Amino acid sequence: MTASTSRHHWLALALVASSTGFAASVSAQLAEPGTAPAKGPSAPKPGAQSQSADPRADAPIVPDAEFDSALPPLSGDLNAPLEPMTTAIPEAVTPPTATSSGTTVAGDVLPPTGPGDPQLAQPLTPLSSFDTTPLQTAADIQDKDAPEIRYETATKGLDKAGDGLEGEFKALSALAEGKGKAANATQVSARAREDEALAVRLLKSVGYYDATAISTIETIPNADTTKAARLKATVSAQPGRLYSLSSVIVTAGATTPPDLVRTQLPLKVGDPIEAARIQGAEANVSLTLPQQGYPFVKVGERDILLDDQTPTGAYTLPVDVGPRSSFGQLRTEGDPVFNLEHLNVFPRFKAGELYDNRMTDDLRDALVATSMFSTVSVEPVRTGTLNADGTEQVDLLVRQSAGKPRTLGGNVGYSTGQGFRAEGTWQHRNLFPYEGALIGSVIAGTQEQGLSGTFRRANAGRRDRTFSLTAGANHSNYDAYEAFTTSVGVRWSYDSTPIWQKPLTYYYGGELVGTNESVYDFTRGESVRRTYGIVALPGQVKFDRSDSLLNPTKGYRLTLNLSPETSMQGSVKPYIRTMIEGTFYYPVSSSIVIAGRAKAGSIQGVSRDDLAPSRRYYGGGGGSVRGYGYQRLGPFDPNGDPVGGRSLNEFALEARYRFGDFGIVPFIDAGNSYESSTPNLSSMRYGAGIGGRFYTNFGPMRFDIATPLNPREGDGKVALYISIGQAF
Repeated sequence: MTASTSRHHWLALALVASSTGFAASVSAQLAEPGTAPAKGPSAPKPGAQSQSADPRADAPIVPDAEFDSALPPLSGDLNAPLEPMTTAIPEAVTPPTATSSGTTVAGDVLPPTGPGDPQLAQPLTPLSSFDTTPLQTAADIQDKDAPEIRYETATKGLDKAGDGLEGEFKALSALAEGKGKAANATQVSARAREDEALAVRLLKSVGYYDATAISTIETIPNADTTKAARLKATVSAQPGRLYSLSSVIVTAGATTPPDLVRTQLPLKVGDPIEAARIQGAEANVSLTLPQQGYPFVKVGERDILLDDQTPTGAYTLPVDVGPRSSFGQLRTEGDPVFNLEHLNVFPRFKAGELYDNRMTDDLRDALVATSMFSTVSVEPVRTGTLNADGTEQVDLLVRQSAGKPRTLGGNVGYSTGQGFRAEGTWQHRNLFPYEGALIGSVIAGTQEQGLSGTFRRANAGRRDRTFSLTAGANHSNYDAYEAFTTSVGVRWSYDSTPIWQKPLTYYYGGELVGTNESVYDFTRGESVRRTYGIVALPGQVKFDRSDSLLNPTKGYRLTLNLSPETSMQGSVKPYIRTMIEGTFYYPVSSSIVIAGRAKAGSIQGVSRDDLAPSRRYYGGGGGSVRGYGYQRLGPFDPNGDPVGGRSLNEFALEARYRFGDFGIVPFIDAGNSYESSTPNLSSMRYGAGIGGRFYTNFGPMRFDIATPLNPREGDGKVALYISIGQAF
């Protein structure tokens, strides 16, 4: 049998088996590998050639021509559709054919599977019946009692890229976050791979774009053989070369001055391609151009083309500067909290001035400070109108959303000598539009009770100017005096608010007071009651260079009070009350502030005994010299009660140490009041103590305990003060 004939034979078998789907059975002469051939009459003798009585034995089983004609024609079109497969199964094939070796090949068609097969007739199993529990990983099936793996971490190479990079890496490290504990070594390895990527990212962020990093895990034997060995994970980084800027190109429209954008982009050739440096420079463009007449500037997406041969990068930044603009008019939409007439009280700029977004922010802050809005925004709007100087007029759109006009407030405190004091307030901030508020106040305490009502008009005709009219009645019962007082006052003021702290504030006004008070008459040698009528013109000027109203940490304040008054008790006796106070705040560190205070007061033009006791100066208490009772510093009458004086001096020094929301404040105070109209340093009284602070978003809560250092007979050993806000 020729090789060609043999090839066709096996190929024909393959085609038949494939196309008809039946199995070919071969005689025992084609035994499985490793078995002996079957014996029989047709078995050839060893060394002899196979022979057959059939004369066709030497002829090809399938002639070449017949085989080739049986092959299906092949099409040259690769996109031609496939021929349909026949669904009919033949019932029989050509009778068995003898091979040259006497082997016969026969084939029968397997019976088709009928439609009545019970397995196929069964419905599919519902998906909901399958168990969808995830396969457990090695970490899941780990014995809960198995000990955790302990590991150490180390970094190498990051210090070559700068001092701060290693600290930033440790703050973000997955290994460091694990705090040296892991479930298994695989988890340690995974964290180390995360840190590899982190090290590369950080190095690229500071200009090392060829940076690589690799981590290694090694076992550290434990000296104590009863304990498990530890692992050490080391992340080694190679910064490579530092890339720097080879060029800085800005593509922008014309500006005034011409190089405005480039000068506001603080980048130069040779600077390292550091992410923070470049982002900060671009942010500076976005920040400063709106301050110089370009409110609609847009900084585009930068392009940095790196050259790994140099190594450098060519930097290009597109900037759309928009039109150069000037202020136009105000517009408004939303809830009509304020009309345009009242809104125009707030701007600190005039129409036609070059646009500056700091003035826009200032307008928004002033509106927020009114507490009249739930939300308020101010944004520039293009008008397309050109001014004579070539700038485009830009209007400011104020979007208003009304807030709740009524509020309740209060404060409470306690101090030795003054007792408990609580004050509650109710106000309607816009009862008399615009910003005409009605305020009611109630004081309830162990030694003071009072009731008052106030009408207040904020931003009265001018921004930040307040007009107020107050009437009230009060009863006070202290060691120094007992008084029933009624008063009416009017005041114009320019004040700071928690949102808008001003460097210069002031007030001035007038006050009418009628008071009936107990007073010790040294001529008669007894306490009597007298009625005083007082007319006063109080005023104050304050210079404030501190960084906070409620909790200053640096800066200083200087306050001057002046009140010309006259007392009408039998006769008219004019006099003048003055008080000057200075405070300073010096930060020693981020957590320690040294605070100091000095205060001096004087009353000129009247004798002490002709003054109403409530208008005299007293020392002692939580806002004065701590350690002494309220108003108990100064001259006394024969009964041991304070009578006050015409002058006063006070000094205080504190060390404010803060840790988180808490603080400790050791302090020392000194001071006294005097019968003379000029204060002096004689007979100074000293108090010292320590305080606690709890810092909240509305100011610190103060708890002070003090003791007098040179007490007099009758002074207490300990004094306690509780209030809101620092002592000064």
